[in-house]
Amino acid sequence: MTELLGIWASGFEGLLHLKPLLFMVVGMAVGLVFGAIPGLGGTTALALMIPLTYGLDSITSLALAGGVMGAVPMGGSISAILLNTPGSAPNAATCLDGYPLAQQGRAGLAIGAAASANSIGGIIGTFSLLLVLPISKSIVLLFGPPEFLLLAIMGLVMVAAAARGRLLHGLISGGFGLMVAFIGYEDVTGAVRMTGGMEYLWDGVRLVPALIGLFAVTEMIRLWVKGGTISNDAGATRIGGMWDGVMETFRHWPTVIRGSLIGTVVGAVPGVGGVVAAFLSYSVTVQVSKDPDSFGRGNIQGVIAPEAAINAKDGSTLIPTLAFGIPGSAEMAVFLGILVLHGMQPGPLMLINNQTEIYGLVWALTLSCVIASFAGLLFVRPLARITTVPATILVPLVLSVALVGSWAVDQSIGNVVVSCLFGVIGYCMSLYEFPRLPIVICLVLGKGIERNFQQSLMMSDGHWSLFVTRPVCLVLIAVLLIALLGRPISRHLGRALGLSRTRRAPA
Repeated sequence: MTELLGIWASGFEGLLHLKPLLFMVVGMAVGLVFGAIPGLGGTTALALMIPLTYGLDSITSLALAGGVMGAVPMGGSISAILLNTPGSAPNAATCLDGYPLAQQGRAGLAIGAAASANSIGGIIGTFSLLLVLPISKSIVLLFGPPEFLLLAIMGLVMVAAAARGRLLHGLISGGFGLMVAFIGYEDVTGAVRMTGGMEYLWDGVRLVPALIGLFAVTEMIRLWVKGGTISNDAGATRIGGMWDGVMETFRHWPTVIRGSLIGTVVGAVPGVGGVVAAFLSYSVTVQVSKDPDSFGRGNIQGVIAPEAAINAKDGSTLIPTLAFGIPGSAEMAVFLGILVLHGMQPGPLMLINNQTEIYGLVWALTLSCVIASFAGLLFVRPLARITTVPATILVPLVLSVALVGSWAVDQSIGNVVVSCLFGVIGYCMSLYEFPRLPIVICLVLGKGIERNFQQSLMMSDGHWSLFVTRPVCLVLIAVLLIALLGRPISRHLGRALGLSRTRRAPA
């Protein structure tokens, strides 16, 4: 234990020099800006930062990358809350309750809660990573295609359970999302499906342009039709400010801890990513809430839960990336390039030979997360005034930035068409009260479900017994059953107990 503490301290000490700290702050500023602009996000920011790392030592390069990755979630939460436009894909979950709070004139409250949840989630994720990293190899090896399949199904189940009162609408939205997710190449057989002869669709529908359409374009259409401003009460943006939001986070500390742990666990699974972590944390919070109907209408826990999960997963995403060279997300795939560029080959040996650099990166992630959150708090009041800008000014500006960001994902005009198409679809869904959450989660998980299902059957020669002979599968199946049956059983038990008490009362 003493040796491990010494390694943690050496990583922190390596970061506490002027040059690494300066580049970490530069990375943090870039991350905040790129996180707030729809379509850019951490992946684009890291890709643009790679040339800056030439000639830098490894600690400074990792501090720069850590600054970018730690600050992106805070930037994304600001645009998600104020404009219903997720700056990065995971922040789409924050839109669900953050934007209704902004419409109520409580944008400061939402941003304050997001900032503090970001910081606390990042800190919890860091300490979870510090404890898990030494034994990460054995943990990651427990997961194969059957486990990934059950994890993906768990995400879908949680979303279905969160669509209270609109289960049929939620199922229809989810079915549509799966249909869209299956467009393009089929990973196992290589067949091309439902492309209509368009080469653009061979790789499927891109997630970020679809998200920009479902949230940014949809909301701008709604705002243009409604007219006026985002906030229904312009004066309310000056009260209920950031410190109220910070205190709300501490009042709901179980939500923060639960979201952080979910983000830590999900982030360690390769290929699942922050979108699943954020929406899974949100869905679990809805399930355990005593007032689930308040979510989607401005419940502050709907901001706290996903934001804590997003920052907590950033640390644990490093586990498969560093231990096996398996990127846990697109952001991590770009980050691998920085590691290789500086002579650090990801794999088990890296955990032995580059411990100072690894723990320096972990501390850089945490510091940038906390500093970026404070920066968001400092600017919360002027930022909240965006919600009082008239629609005639705001809509053209947001649409221009959103569609340019959509195009910038891979410089394809097809992305702009997808964003516009999903914007119209999202607007029609909002008119008829169809939830957009199931579409998002199905777009993320659809291909993975199909691929892991086929790989699982190949592993077992078509025998379903594979899913009940692997310990981790049994645990995941138990969690699935609890998610599906836990609340109905408790409701029926409550009614039975209430009935029995009623019958005994006359005696």
